[in-house]
Amino acid sequence: MSTRRTAIFGATAMLASAALAEWARPTIRVSDLHPEFKLDQLFPKRFADWRVDENMPVVVPPPDQQAMLDKIYNQTLARTYVDSKGRRVMLSVAYGGDQSDGLTVHIPDVCYVSQGFKVEQGRDDRMEVQPGFHIPVRHVLATFGPRIEPITYWVLMGDEATISNTQRRLVSIRYGLRRLIPEGMLIRVSSINPDMPQALDLHRSFILDLVAQVPPAERERVVGKVNFHSKS
Repeated sequence: MSTRRTAIFGATAMLASAALAEWARPTIRVSDLHPEFKLDQLFPKRFADWRVDENMPVVVPPPDQQAMLDKIYNQTLARTYVDSKGRRVMLSVAYGGDQSDGLTVHIPDVCYVSQGFKVEQGRDDRMEVQPGFHIPVRHVLATFGPRIEPITYWVLMGDEATISNTQRRLVSIRYGLRRLIPEGMLIRVSSINPDMPQALDLHRSFILDLVAQVPPAERERVVGKVNFHSKS
C-alpha cells in the first residue's frame, strides 16, 4: 500500500510540476502591444546638426549573414549621418520582437569577427544620456586591413539597456515571471577613424543629440527606463 501511495504521490507531483511549468510559460509578446512600431519612424533622418548622407551607399551584409539576421530580427535600419563639419557616423539598429531566451541578439563582438574583422580593445562604460541617467555601453575597435572602425553599442532587452548576456538573462527571467516575452533592440554607432578616443567623443555627441530628439514618449525604447540608472 505504501509503495502504491508513493507512486501516486510521485505521479501527482510530476503532473503538478508540468502544469506549473506550462502556466509559467511566457505567452504574451510585448511587441504585440504596439504592432505599428517602425524603426525608420523612431530614428529621425535629421536632428541637431546631423542629417542622413544620401550619397553614402548602405552596406548590405553577405547573404548568409543576412539570412541569419532575418531569423533573429523583425526590422533593421542602417544609415550614415553627416554633420556640417563633414564628420560621418554610421547608425545600425536591429529590432527583434521575440527575445524569449535573452540571448539572440547579434552583438558586434561576434558579427564583426564573422565578417573577417579583428575586434579588440573592448571595454564597458557608462554614458550619461540624460541628466543623471546613465546607461551601460560597450566600446570595441574593429579592424579589417586599412579600415579602422571604433564602435559604441548597447542592447535594449525589454525595458532595460544591457551589455552582457547575464543582464539579458535576468531581464528575460523578470519578464517571464509576468508571463511576458520581451522585445530586444541592438543600437550600434560607429565611424571610420584611427583615433579611437576622438571617435568615441564623436559617438557620445551623436548619441546625446539623437536621444534628445527622440520623442519623450518613445525615448524609453532607445535607452530603457530611467529608474534603472546608476553612476556606479
